[in-house]
Amino acid sequence: MNAAEVSGAAPTLLRDVVVYLAAAVVLVPLFVRFRLGAVLGYLAAGILIGPSVLGLVGNAEQTLHFAEFGVVLLLFVIGLELQPSRLWALRRDIFGLGAAQVILCGLALTGLLLALTSLTWEAALVVGLPLGLSSTALVMQLLNERQLAATPFGERSFAMLLFQDLAIVPLLTVIAALSRAPVANPEPGWVMAAKTLGALAFLVAVGRWVLPRLFRIIGTLGAREAFVAAALLSVLGSALLMASLGLSMALGAFVAGVMLAESPYRHALESDIEPFRGLMLGLFFIAIGMSLDLGVVAANWLLIAALVVGVMTVKTAVIAVLARGFGTEWGRAIKMGLLLAQGGEFGFVLFAEAERGLLITHSAAQLFGAVVTISMALTPLLFRLAGRLFTIPDASDDSRDGPETAGTQGHGGHVVLVGSGRVGQVIAQMLRARGAAITAIDLDAELIDVTARFGNTVFWGDGTRLDILRAAGIDRAALLVLAHDGQWDPKAVLAPIRTEWPDLPIIARAYDRTHTIALRQAGLDVVVRETWDSAVRLGREALAVLGTPDTIIEAIEAEYRRRDLERLDLQICSGDMMDGADSIIRGAIDFNAPDPASLGEIPPA
Repeated sequence: MNAAEVSGAAPTLLRDVVVYLAAAVVLVPLFVRFRLGAVLGYLAAGILIGPSVLGLVGNAEQTLHFAEFGVVLLLFVIGLELQPSRLWALRRDIFGLGAAQVILCGLALTGLLLALTSLTWEAALVVGLPLGLSSTALVMQLLNERQLAATPFGERSFAMLLFQDLAIVPLLTVIAALSRAPVANPEPGWVMAAKTLGALAFLVAVGRWVLPRLFRIIGTLGAREAFVAAALLSVLGSALLMASLGLSMALGAFVAGVMLAESPYRHALESDIEPFRGLMLGLFFIAIGMSLDLGVVAANWLLIAALVVGVMTVKTAVIAVLARGFGTEWGRAIKMGLLLAQGGEFGFVLFAEAERGLLITHSAAQLFGAVVTISMALTPLLFRLAGRLFTIPDASDDSRDGPETAGTQGHGGHVVLVGSGRVGQVIAQMLRARGAAITAIDLDAELIDVTARFGNTVFWGDGTRLDILRAAGIDRAALLVLAHDGQWDPKAVLAPIRTEWPDLPIIARAYDRTHTIALRQAGLDVVVRETWDSAVRLGREALAVLGTPDTIIEAIEAEYRRRDLERLDLQICSGDMMDGADSIIRGAIDFNAPDPASLGEIPPA
């Protein structure tokens, strides 16, 4: 490509980006306003600007290929939230329920295709098996919008989606085995399986031993931009490895996320990846809408309508029966079936492989792609209807372990502790004695390593950032403790937090008297000066060494505390540091005199 072509492509790309953003900005809030969901808004935006309607942008296939990184980023974030211990606990759902769902739905839909179309059994099988898969991006977006991802309902749904990602390799093997296209030196299935296991083992090793050290080095240096770049590198690098072997990019990103789930950098990673994930996932749904060929739909509307109804009915029935067999009550099992009844994004990939294998024609691939797109567009509406008909699982049903579920565990609830140094470690031990679950955050990577030796978990990140706090679970927190060092600006830190979580109790550590006044004026009722109590304690010890009686020590401490707090109240109200200066103790006080306020010498011991 020469310079003229490059200069011509830049305005075209910029124009396409503006069209994508404009369509999303107009339609998504409109659909959310009418409670139809953001996903349906993105799909409608894609249909509107796509080749079949306004034709403002073209090449939907290329856009969809690029937008698949939204699914990759989504799986990485999901992996960060799913600790290996929890993943192991879900093994029955993943390899039992998930495997049964893929096999039974695929075979049932193969039979449906044989009944409704003139496809041979080979073509029906390579189309029916992909139609048995569901959309990870759509399902997880719907679960997150309704705060159901952390519930047993959401985790069981995700277990099936995870096995579907694992099933991509065997499905590609089936298509290759049935392919009618001549292939020189075809790769045996066992070789592809060995590559998959080897790639997964490599990702596990890198995620467990290499990436945490890399993030520790960057965290110690405090290079924010480099940390974001490293986060994207870990996601895209794992995706590239899997793609180079012809495997699922999303699966590679998920494995990398799971390996970092117990890392102290997981909250920072999640908050840095989240903006990219949201934008790319929105673009993915727009691309899905763009790929809908309304001409194919118009020419085959009766067959497509029958296939959409048949596919969604069969999958709902099979998944509901399987979920009921695995212990889910009937109402939620049916709702789970409706949630997973659509076709998935991997269907487009597998239909293209079937087309290259001369098993189906291009028009057939377009037709079945339309079935997938329409089923995805119907899912938010059906899931909303199911929510009215059946009991919606409550977010409090969360069964995950770890600090994210602290809000439902123990006596003291969930506390987010910002700062885990000298002061924060004492606070943490006292809170744990009450049974509170704590998510501690600190920017000192070396401190995090030291506290880990004593069995404490501290996450790396700037606890004054809203995205970090949100990733740490502040939405479920009963208390926020700001115990980090230094004289930080209360207006810059507290105002955004108060705006986002106005009812959240906050207590703070103050650097000195001036900082205490600033924090109190910012609206905090509970502020503790970091040196005040220790200084009073030192004063008591000094008096004791001088032989002062305990009763006199108690009286002196009470008098000092009374005067100091009165002066502090005056300073907070007036903002003048000299206000109340006449109450400072400047000489001996005679506590045996009738008037406690009179000055005099304290009797020696």
